[in-house]
Amino acid sequence: MVRLCAFLGNHGRQYRNNRHNVAWQVLERLPVYPSLRWERGFKGRWASSDSPEGRVFFLTPETFMNRSGDSVAEFMRFHRIEPGELLVVHDELELPLGTVGLKRAGGLGGHNGLRSIRDRLSTAEYLRFRIGIGRPDHDDIAEYVLSDFTKPEREILESAVFPASVRILERVLSEGFDAVEEECRKVKTQ
Repeated sequence: MVRLCAFLGNHGRQYRNNRHNVAWQVLERLPVYPSLRWERGFKGRWASSDSPEGRVFFLTPETFMNRSGDSVAEFMRFHRIEPGELLVVHDELELPLGTVGLKRAGGLGGHNGLRSIRDRLSTAEYLRFRIGIGRPDHDDIAEYVLSDFTKPEREILESAVFPASVRILERVLSEGFDAVEEECRKVKTQ
């Protein structure tokens, strides 16, 4: 059962529409989002909601991406959440824009937020929901992930990626990760 959904991103208005913040953009589109009562703590913002599987926590670390593990690990220790009960929602360079998918553990793909979580938990055995942002045509990855989506990319996000992401996350929270993992390992949204 997923007990904690951690949505990775950078806090601050200047990062709001960045590729690195696509997870926060998905969170804001979840039907439960408007009813969540957010609190500050654990180096981030958090809320909880009841689901058919039980109580689920939502966490947005505000430590900047490279220190996400500080927030996630502190929250998990306090609430006695095991790594297998953690679902990390994040941007993914290795998937093209328009592709999303569930993943159980595995490599980090150079993602500093995932690396930070692995380092703080001493394991990479947690669940993931990956939102494809594609690779840039140039070598400056940092510049790319910290840039905003273009207008055509935003149209793909709004029409396909966000609705598919919401459907999959709702299913994970209502049916459980195991029930939807195979079907939702890699989904092309357009």
